Amino acid sequence: MTHLLKIQPFTICMFFILCLPGFVEYGRAQQKVKPVADTALINQNQRTNAAFNNVYRENVRPGFFGNEYGNPIRDLLVADISPNVVLFQSKKSRFFFVFSPRVKVRLLSGYKSPVRSPSYMPNGTLYTRLNEDPTHPKFFSLVYSHHSNGQEGPTLNSDGTFDRGNGKFTTNFYQLNYQFGKNYQSATLATNEYASIGAEIHTGLFNTGYSKQLAGKYGFVRTNGSWMYSILKDASGTDDHYHSMQRLQLDLMYIWDKDYNYTIVNARKRLNTELKYYYQLGFMENVALMIGAGYRGQDDYNIYFQDSYPYIAIGLASGVSFDLHKKHHYSAL
Repeated sequence: MTHLLKIQPFTICMFFILCLPGFVEYGRAQQKVKPVADTALINQNQRTNAAFNNVYRENVRPGFFGNEYGNPIRDLLVADISPNVVLFQSKKSRFFFVFSPRVKVRLLSGYKSPVRSPSYMPNGTLYTRLNEDPTHPKFFSLVYSHHSNGQEGPTLNSDGTFDRGNGKFTTNFYQLNYQFGKNYQSATLATNEYASIGAEIHTGLFNTGYSKQLAGKYGFVRTNGSWMYSILKDASGTDDHYHSMQRLQLDLMYIWDKDYNYTIVNARKRLNTELKYYYQLGFMENVALMIGAGYRGQDDYNIYFQDSYPYIAIGLASGVSFDLHKKHHYSAL
């Protein structure tokens, strides 16, 4: 037994010496495998971010140029000038940021066809994804927007009515939206469906950043919702782009303020809704024909907000959401 105990340390040392090259080689192999696994994970994450960037682009608000019929103050031309500038997008990040120096104008049917108190509505929107599947995307969007009419006169006339000619209108607001959808794509057809629900809070609720005379008359707390369904077609299926698109979109907004001068169920003054149909031909890059109809319980054109009316809109829409030349088939990714 004593003899065995004397030999055992020597035997153990020889065993480790003989096995050392194998341990070293195993360690080198593990070092080679780990970066490969990390690289695959990074590449997959980047592909997911890039796919979601396309989803965000499809959900950006388009501009509009045409006319509306039904407004109590007749107009000759209506434009929602909304050039969307993508300030940040990267396949290395789940965030996407777009800025728009948005302006809404109405060319009135009157002497010299004036444009009175246009709506200046610059805004920025930050998107971020909540899941990993671009075919069933879920994401948040956070919006900050300013809304004013560029006027300097008193908001109210001497009789207490709003001065629509020179009266100052100002408000600022935030929107937080939860958005989700599902996408199907093949060589010749793609269908995209998105929906959203969110809250809109105006800073007037906190007694800041607004024209004081709006309190109790203008909606500071709102719920927004939307639904959008698009069909994109490429009859040839031989290239990487879709050639035509049809889209149906429904937008809803409801005002909830308790001190608002209408009962909470008075949809006639609290509900805004619009249904729009877009059609884009293959040669119309980033532009689509649009026809729509809706109802405004509270007009979204600055100091004219007390007007309520149904309307029909016809014209052209444009924006990154119609940029089909950047919309590739999945097979081309």
